Amino acid sequence: MATLTHACVITDDVATLRAFYERVLRMKPTRSHDDYVEFATARGALSLYARGKLEPYAPGATRPGSNRAVMIEFEVDDVDAEYERLRSAPIEWVKPPGTQPWGNRSIYLRDPDGNLVNLYTPVKS
Repeated sequence: MATLTHACVITDDVATLRAFYERVLRMKPTRSHDDYVEFATARGALSLYARGKLEPYAPGATRPGSNRAVMIEFEVDDVDAEYERLRSAPIEWVKPPGTQPWGNRSIYLRDPDGNLVNLYTPVKS
């Protein structure tokens, strides 16, 4: 059996993404260097890694800012409260709060590199 430990976003601007995720997640990174930042959660971690550091190991493998196929998801206590807290921030909003057919209330936004982020709260029956 495999265990997902990290979702790693490769970027040309670690500092900007770090500031964005600190604000959105309301937490400081659990590991932080100029070229690598990690936000550990109860079930895994979001990592931010400088493309320049990855390039020697996998030349040409990444193109930061070009993702349109992966969504990074975080469960939060109250998605509506998070929307109110963040809505005046300079964030590209994709979808305002709404309840999905599968029972999650969510908002979609983009991080500064254009990656799709979903903050959601399971709806209690």
